[in-house]
Amino acid sequence: MRERRAAVPRGANPSSRRLLGEAERHDKVKKLTHLDAKGAMRMVDVGAKAPTERRAVARGKLRLSAPTLRLVRSGKAKKGDVLAAARLAGIMAAKRTSELIPLCHPLALSHLAVELSFVRDGIVIEATAATTGPTGVEMEALTAVSVAGLTLYDMVKAVERGARLTDIRLVEKSGGKSGTYRAR
Repeated sequence: MRERRAAVPRGANPSSRRLLGEAERHDKVKKLTHLDAKGAMRMVDVGAKAPTERRAVARGKLRLSAPTLRLVRSGKAKKGDVLAAARLAGIMAAKRTSELIPLCHPLALSHLAVELSFVRDGIVIEATAATTGPTGVEMEALTAVSVAGLTLYDMVKAVERGARLTDIRLVEKSGGKSGTYRAR
């Protein structure tokens, strides 16, 4: 017996059509929450979800040469305090995540920290976000890392255009229906 496929609207975005097809083949797999049954984007309704404590940690790295690292450590970069600017930019961006990422819910953050640490080949950026609410703070932590990294790049690009922002990822999250996640 042949499997029936759900109808995908004729005008649907090709990527939505492909994603719907994948979801149909893998009914046991989690479904994309920002697509409705017709493949159209939608904001997830979290109105009926109970508020819980939620926390997320994201991390990334700006890869730099040894001379640029020495310059940043010395505090003598032409644009000023590179690390302070990156921390502040990450915090400010996390607070505005819902304005930057379509379909993200605006959240009242109870905590946001951006930590920067020197390693042999660059600067590791780690952001921790927390809230009590019906939806998680993963996007806020990831946004903080991304914008802090972009700010670091902006502060050092005059001396190293080849700096690379890499490895941005969710490291850990807790709270909510899906529970705890830790990257391997």
